[in-house]
Parts: sequence; C-alpha cells; structure tokens
Amino acid sequence: MYVLRRAKTWEISESEDSEAESKLSFHRDVSNQITTVRPEDGEAESSEKGTTLPSPTKTESSQVSVLSVPRPDGSCTPSPARKRRTKDEIEVDRQKTKERREGRDRQRAAKAKEKEERRQEQQRRREAAENLKSLRPENYIKSLTVCVDPALLQQHDSDILLDTLASLEWRFHIENQELTYSITWTRDSPQQGERGQVTVEEEQVILVLTLADFMDIVVSVKKILDSEEEEEERGMGAVLTPLLELLNRDANKRVSLLVTDCVPDHRTKGCGECLPEEMLQSKLGLKNLDIQEVLVYLQLYKNISLVFLDGWQDVTDHVCAVTKALSKRPFKLLSEQSELPFCVDGSWASGARVERDGSGLIQVWSRQIQQLNRVSPAVASTVIGSYQSPQLLLQAYQNMGSEEERKGMLAGLLVKTGGKERRIGPEISARIYRCFSAQNPQLVLD
Repeated sequence: MYVLRRAKTWEISESEDSEAESKLSFHRDVSNQITTVRPEDGEAESSEKGTTLPSPTKTESSQVSVLSVPRPDGSCTPSPARKRRTKDEIEVDRQKTKERREGRDRQRAAKAKEKEERRQEQQRRREAAENLKSLRPENYIKSLTVCVDPALLQQHDSDILLDTLASLEWRFHIENQELTYSITWTRDSPQQGERGQVTVEEEQVILVLTLADFMDIVVSVKKILDSEEEEEERGMGAVLTPLLELLNRDANKRVSLLVTDCVPDHRTKGCGECLPEEMLQSKLGLKNLDIQEVLVYLQLYKNISLVFLDGWQDVTDHVCAVTKALSKRPFKLLSEQSELPFCVDGSWASGARVERDGSGLIQVWSRQIQQLNRVSPAVASTVIGSYQSPQLLLQAYQNMGSEEERKGMLAGLLVKTGGKERRIGPEISARIYRCFSAQNPQLVLD
C-alpha cells in the first residue's frame, strides 16, 4: 500500500502565520482528494483517513479511462466520443484528395511545359542569332569556293587570278567545269545533308573567251537569226552549242562572257577603250545593225551579258567583284524581308506596331490620316470612329452618287476638342478624299 506522507512542518514567525495557514489548508485539501490503489486486491485507501474504498468494476474502469483530468473541485467532464465516418464521407474525402493530387500534377506539368517552351524559345533565338551572324558578308564569304577550269591556266597571265585569291584567303578549287574556260562558285549549306553540310552550286557562271571564240559565237548567232529556226541551234559552233545546252537545262543560270585577248593596233585604242561595235566591224566586217541583232539575241533572249576586258587583271577584278556580290546577297535579301518601318517598337519611332492578331491596325489607320497637313489627332479620331478601316471609307465613297458628295462626305462630322465641338469642314474632307482617290502620284493634296 502506498501511503502519502505529510511534509515536515517548519517553524515560522508570527508575521507569516496567515500565509503558512493558507498553504497548509491547500495541502490538506489536495491530500484528501488523492487516493492510492493496491495492485493486489484493487482496494483504495484514503491517505489521510485510511478508509477502504471498493475497487471499480470493469465497466467503471472503462468509463474512468475516458474521463478527463479532474478539475480542482473534484468533478470530471467526459470527452466527446469519436464519430465514425460513413462510406460516403470516406469516398468524398478520397475524391478530394485525388483532385488535390491531380491539381498539383497539372500545375507541375504546366510549369514543366512553360520551362520547356522558354528553353525552346531561347534555343530558337540563339540559332537565329547564329544564322544571322553567319549570313553577314564577312562570314558568308568564307563558305564560298571559286571553281576554276584547268584550261584557263594555260592562258598567259592567268596566274594573276590564283595569286589574288590566295592573298585574299578565299577558297578556290581547280577542277573540270561543265563549260570549258569557265569559272563557277559553290557554297556550303549547313541546313541540308546528313552530315549537316552540303555543297550547293551558285547560278553565276563566267566564261572567259578569246577573241576568236567570240567571233565564232557571233557567226553562229547570225546564222540562227538568218535561219529563224531554233532547231538549228544545235551544232552551231563549238562554244555556243554547249552554252545553249546549259541554259536549256537550267534556266536560272546567269552567264557572263568575258572577252580578254584584245590586241590594240593602229585601228583601235585597245579593247578596253574601244566600243564592241567598232572592234567587231574592224575584225569581222559586220554591219552595225548585224552587231545589234547579235547583242540583243545574247542579252535579251538568252540572258547572257557581254563584257570586253583588256587582260587577266581585269578578269581577276571582275571575279572578285562577283564573289563579293554573292557574299552580300543573303544578308541583303534578309534585310528586304524585315518589317515595315511604321511597325517598329517604341514610341520614338512615331509608329504603331501591328501584332499577329491584328491589334494595332487602328493606330496605323490613325497615323495614316494624320500624315495629311493640318489633320490633328482629334480629327483622325473622329474619322476612325465613323470608318474603322480604309476599306470602309472607300466603300462609303463608292456609294455616293456625285463627285461633290464624295468631297463633302466627311465635312459634317463633329470633332470634340477641349470641351468644344466643331465640324471637320469641307477643306479637310476634300483633302482626305483626294488622298484616297487620286490616280496621279504627283498630285499636291494641300
């Protein structure tokens, strides 16, 4: 049996009697409420009085187990029993948990998708920047290769061309060409081929001829013009026949004939200074009309340009000029495909940007009207409020019966500025009508 022992009393002064008595009474009250239970027979004794209490039954012990901590006054408050959930409630909770999980999964997938889109956008921008950088003339010229036919190296002073290409550090190959005595260009295209690079042939072709070869071409063309039969083009000269066959297979080819071996004599000042007509008349005895017919046939019918040069130094300069032009063409074509100047970003550009969904067109329409003299933003806003697009304004003009009605159609529209109202007037109305209906580009509107 467990017995609660009293604490030893201490001697206190008279001034502390009241306080000690209050503490002693509190300990007595607590000791009266505490009971001890014998584990052997379950009897409980009072620590102060020593009275024996009957042990609680199983039902009472189960009830005591659910009781709360005793209150200071000795009473106990039973805790509420846990309510058992039904199958419907369990299913509802399970459904809510599933929905929360699916919501988190959707948010996670959306974030992953957004992250992937940003990564792809950055990759596209990076590739576009690299592509733009590679299209610059100083970089694009490195992908060009000048292909020289080996037959040209047998001519005198032809090494000037190779020395110039080597000094400029341009790539060149000496290989057999489809046309003898010709020079072509190829470029490396990184957008095709399994290995990421393929060779593409440019459409520019230079054919370096001697004066004797060019005379053979003139005679062959004269025979074709006299016979007026295109079937006879085959077999007409050793130079003209393969040239025409090349143009028939590939109409995109641009051929330039360079005539070089002009030897100056007392009748000419040099091939670079004399006219082609004078040279041909002196060498072949052709009439001026015949020479004009040959040049028209070559340039207009076959798109073959003709250039007379003094020697290989001029040929080299011409080849370098064509190479530089080919290197500048991609970047120039890309610049021509840029947006219109009034669609650039920023208010400093004095324009409005048009998005893919069409937003911004109304601002462009307003700026277009404001380009006229003495047409304020308020007047433009009034016109736009009545006609939201130029097409609607033109349709309204077409529905008018006479010219005078068209000129004064906008005169009665009210313009609100600073709390005041005024009309557009016949002058501005007529000027806007002339702007959208005049056929003369030189007409002064104001």
